[in-house]
Amino acid sequence: MSAETRPYRSVLYIPGSKERALEKAQSLPADAIIFDLEDAVAIEEKPAARALLAQTLTQADYGARARIVRINGLDSAWGRDDLAAFAQAIAAGAKVDAILIPKVSSPADLDAVAALIPDVPLWAMMETALGMLNAAAIAAHPRLQGMVMGTNDLAKELGSRFRPDRLPMQAGLGLCLLAARAHGLIIVDGVYNAFRDEAGLLAECEQGRDLGFDGKTLIHPAQLEIANAAFAPSEAEIDLARRQIEAFDAAMAAGQGVAVVDGKIVENLHIVTARQTLAKAEAVAAMQAS
Repeated sequence: MSAETRPYRSVLYIPGSKERALEKAQSLPADAIIFDLEDAVAIEEKPAARALLAQTLTQADYGARARIVRINGLDSAWGRDDLAAFAQAIAAGAKVDAILIPKVSSPADLDAVAALIPDVPLWAMMETALGMLNAAAIAAHPRLQGMVMGTNDLAKELGSRFRPDRLPMQAGLGLCLLAARAHGLIIVDGVYNAFRDEAGLLAECEQGRDLGFDGKTLIHPAQLEIANAAFAPSEAEIDLARRQIEAFDAAMAAGQGVAVVDGKIVENLHIVTARQTLAKAEAVAAMQAS
């Protein structure tokens, strides 16, 4: 499955140090996996986690799931060793779809990583106030393929309180969404920490989908079903897209520039969206079949 068509409804964090979790992830219904060497791995476990993950991604089969490795920052004691290990592992056959860089605040953070690991797409954790302000410049980087919202770290920097409507986050979320869409990037929403709160997770997924995110990062497999459903086109959306295309094609054949569906005008711009909806539905079906 190509990067252009692959869905990213659910992006699950997996600790790179947990062999059992790495094995279980091969059968989970996640669209993508972030194999984490940063926050999820204790300091004393980082070298062993790096070696385990490199070996796992060389040998294990994760099917059509996107495999994203989150390294430690280059300002840490482990980041450069992470990159060296995965440059070597990829050359030896490890399957890595992207390297995720924590706390990206400027394009220079991407340049530093790009110089150390060639030919691998980069993703950026957007989780600092400076990163929000530099989102457009970051998104324009030629190696960047995706953005991940780090809402926990962003809340810490802002000093904001948790609100179900995420009002304190809206400026940052919007800036990153605009930047990602302007440059054709994938962008996924931040995590929902209360993994047993299904109603809260659903509400935040629906908000993220309404805003325009491609999917949501998750911290527990129990969250997968809700995120997958929330970020997939619904049956009603698929039906509407098909009817819009059919009605518009008929209007064009009759020499008219617009059509009417359910009492609403349908123009060419709506047909672009309708075709995108159907393409996404097909990609989701292909992902589920694989």
